[in-house]
Amino acid sequence: MQQAALDAAGIKTRYIRIQASPEEFADVVRLIRDKGFIGANVTVPHKQAACALCDDTDALSRATGSVNTLVFQKDGSITGFNTDGPGFSRAIREEFSVDLRDLKIVLLGACGGAGLALAYTCAMQRCERLTLAGRSEDKLRDLKNRLSSFFIDENRLEGASDRLAAHLNNTPRFNAALEDADLIVNATALGLKPTDPSPVSSSLFSAHHLVYDLQTHNDAFQMEARFQGARTANGLSMLIHQGALSFERWFGVKPDVAAMRQALERKDA
Repeated sequence: MQQAALDAAGIKTRYIRIQASPEEFADVVRLIRDKGFIGANVTVPHKQAACALCDDTDALSRATGSVNTLVFQKDGSITGFNTDGPGFSRAIREEFSVDLRDLKIVLLGACGGAGLALAYTCAMQRCERLTLAGRSEDKLRDLKNRLSSFFIDENRLEGASDRLAAHLNNTPRFNAALEDADLIVNATALGLKPTDPSPVSSSLFSAHHLVYDLQTHNDAFQMEARFQGARTANGLSMLIHQGALSFERWFGVKPDVAAMRQALERKDA
């Protein structure tokens, strides 16, 4: 995907894959910086370690403690960005022609790595309402407390408690939040395997729902939502947009998103 963007832009640079163990990661980052690399994308399980190596980070990285894009500066310093959140925001705009700030959102898997970036992004963009869903009551309570300040608005009649909630999966309050939601987002690991069930019962989907899945392939979550008439999209668009944002950080220009999409589609064909 990134190589396709580089080729389309006429930038004589190669994008290569480097594997590193957690023990090797910091040394590998310093090595490629010293060898003259422009930057790097970072994936699990290294995103938190990458954040710790940075001399400066963006607001989302500081909030989540997680970085997926490194930029090596001329003075040797490292700047970190989390493009997952803004990539998600762009993906929702592309898929459904609506902004996060106008939506009542239920976020499944809110306390996980990807879910955390999305939760902060929804909060930072002052979405209409955000319901955090997960399996750990303690983690949900902690995340809700961390996000509550984003939902205090003196110009709105509703208080933070009316616009931010946290519920355990498959409880009556969780079900009620789903019924009232505009957008349901799956940031859980369910769907990675073909045999995985949907994290939401089919009967809880409705035709008015927008449904976004971070999985980049079709799965039970999407199929059951479509069966009930919901509009669905998979995570391919988020993958493309977070990558495009990384490209912008490295080179200061917007990449050819169509070329990036075509490269991914050829890979999956």
